[in-house]
Amino acid sequence: MTPHWHGRPLHAVLFDLDGTLVDTAADIALALGRALAEQRLPALPVDQVRTMIGRGAAVLIERAVEACGAVLAADAQGALLARYHHHYAALHDELQGGGSTARAYGGAPEALAALHEFGLRLAVVTNKPQAVALRLLQRLGLSPWFDLVVGGDNADAAGRKPGGEPLLHACDAMGVAPQHALMVGDSAVDVAAARAAGMPVLCVPYGYNEGSDARALEGDGFVDTLAELPGRLTQRAGIAAASAAAVAVA
Repeated sequence: MTPHWHGRPLHAVLFDLDGTLVDTAADIALALGRALAEQRLPALPVDQVRTMIGRGAAVLIERAVEACGAVLAADAQGALLARYHHHYAALHDELQGGGSTARAYGGAPEALAALHEFGLRLAVVTNKPQAVALRLLQRLGLSPWFDLVVGGDNADAAGRKPGGEPLLHACDAMGVAPQHALMVGDSAVDVAAARAAGMPVLCVPYGYNEGSDARALEGDGFVDTLAELPGRLTQRAGIAAASAAAVAVA
């Protein structure tokens, strides 16, 4: 089967990580709580932290400090961000005992295997540091399916989401034209990045999206689970072929 999107052949699928492929909210809340405790600030519940995820760690820290009712100088807030990164990385460091409870969403491994069988190039584009993203994917057994992982600290990606540069970098690195790639994400940040890169975007409704209803996003459609994605892409191909045949007969 050759996957298509609205009659256009697809050669690659780019995935967001947190809230799309992997549920990391508990890890983020735990690392954040440990960093806040060092500043003698209270930990925040996971459900509240979940609504703060979506625009990178720096924005997460800003929102957390505000939610604690605190005011920090710029250098103290920068130090808090650095400690958050330290604690989050430690959760995925097996030599330090790990402790991560992150898990792949249901249907993700099977979807990645199917898309790989279709011959698609697969990439992760995340604002998370690349090394941490790689360790997470490896620990969850997802890394073999990916040709590329682009993190928020990749200097050669020339930017971060919601800019389109990291998506364009991923396409260029895989030798795929953006118009023949599809972005899959869970937030307004992913939709904006895909639009800036000139590629279609499908959204999942179960992710974070800063606490807003993902079904209100102005993407190109939704899949309730990633398990639906391979069939959705080949179904579109079938519909396009049938439509073309009908026009030819007419």
